[in-house]
Order: sequence, then structure tokens, then C-alpha cells
Amino acid sequence: MSDYFSDFFTSTQVWVYVIDILLVAYVNYRLLKLIRGKRAWRIVLGIIVFIGALVVSDWLQLKTLHWILDKATLLAPVALVILFLPELRQAVEGFGKLGVWTERLITQQKGTSSGTLGEIATAVAEMADQRIGALIVIERGTALQDIADNGTPIHGKVTAPLIGAMFYHGNPLHDGAIIVRGDEVVSAACRLPMSESGAIDPHYHMRHRAGIGMSEQSDAVVIIVSEERGEIAVAIEGELAVVSDEAELREMLVEELKEYQPKQRKRKRRKRKRQVLRTEEQTKEDASQ
Repeated sequence: MSDYFSDFFTSTQVWVYVIDILLVAYVNYRLLKLIRGKRAWRIVLGIIVFIGALVVSDWLQLKTLHWILDKATLLAPVALVILFLPELRQAVEGFGKLGVWTERLITQQKGTSSGTLGEIATAVAEMADQRIGALIVIERGTALQDIADNGTPIHGKVTAPLIGAMFYHGNPLHDGAIIVRGDEVVSAACRLPMSESGAIDPHYHMRHRAGIGMSEQSDAVVIIVSEERGEIAVAIEGELAVVSDEAELREMLVEELKEYQPKQRKRKRRKRKRQVLRTEEQTKEDASQ
């Protein structure tokens, strides 16, 4: 019996070690993904240079320089929090994503229907053909109320004509982004956070940097239409993908937002079951008569 318990605890300890290693690997993966291709890389390199200067100044007996650098390390925790504030916020939000159902439970957001995604794809294709610049942010799990609040409230149902009218050059609301939540245009002329990533292609300007910046700080799907080239691009998690046509855009939106679409299949099945029960009851009544 003692051997059985010793084997059991030994196997349990092995599983604890495995879980510990997997958790550490996941944390490292999140941290590396967080700073990949962003300004955080430059901050990390600056920290490495600072540590190197601290060690070299001590080795070369540069007492004054070493004293200054040594005293500066006392402010390191505060400085790191200030420098990495956007990345830390994104990391905490990333660790808090336990699944779509928890996000919906907390935010109580409505899903974006496939019909709405089709209207968005149609409007984007028309604006690309007419070389009209546009910036459309579609919410997923992360609520963007702070971004919506800095724009003009709209609260209108998403349709292709409405989106086209929002970005028409004669419209005073065309300069900025629109926020789509569920099947509703929440706000227009919204200001988005700019990305400071050095990996962005130089021929992409302010509109693309704003779209990428929004995707870096949230899980939103951001659609960007280039005014100069009539090009359609989609930014997700800091990555920019160029879309060739309306069909490809529609397919990408459905794929990215399928977990956030309202579930109507169960209702249809329930209705069908009710209809079957009703028909069975009617046949029984007819047979009894």
C-alpha cells in the first residue's frame, strides 16, 4: 500500500512539474509576442545597453559614471512600468481572455451577424473602387467604449449606404474611424491610438498606423481603405493583411468573427421541434376523429 501511495505522489509531482513548465513557456510566449516588432524592442535594447554600461563602468573603475548609473537603478521599477504601460495593459487583457463565453458574460456585447458583415464588405469594396479612405473598427471581446466616447454618437443599424455616407468627403464625420458593435454603428469620427512599430511599411501612413495601433491595444478587427491606392487591408493583433476583393474580405470577417456571431441555430431547431410536435398532435387528433 505504501508503494502504491509513493508511486501516486511521484506521478502527481511529475504532472505538477509539467504544468509548471507549460505555464512558464506560455508566459514567455505572451511576453515575446507582446514586444515583437514594436517599440518595446527598442526599450529592451536600451535596458540591455544600460546594464552593459553599468557593468563596464564598474570593471573600468569609472566611479562617477558607475555611481550615477547605480543610483538610476533605484528608479528602474517605476521607469519600467511607465515605459511598458501600453504593453502591460495589453498583456493583462490577454491573460484575462479565458474564452469567448467569459468575455460575453462580462461585457454583455451583442454578436455581429453575417448580414452585417456582408454590408460592411459591400461598403468597403465600393469605397475602394471610388478611392475613398475609410477606417472601420469592429468590436470583438474587448469593449471600446473609451474610443467610442471620443467620437460622435451615431447608434444606427449597419448598412452599406450608411457606412459610405460616413466616409463621404463632404461629411464632416469622415475624418476618423467608426466603431461597429454588434449590428450597430456606435460612433463616428473616432480617434484611434497610433502604432509606433518600426516594422510597418514606410508607404503606409497615418490611417494605417491608427488601424494597426487599435489592433495592438485590443482584439478588434480593423478594416482600412487606402485613399491613394484603393487598397483594402485588415489589421488584427498588430498584423496587417491586404485583401484583394469583396469576397475575400467577407470570408475573412466571417472567419474572424464567427465565435462572436449571435447563435440562431438552436432557436431554429427548437421551432422545428415544436412544429413536429404540433403536426404529431394534429395527426393523432385526426386519427381519433
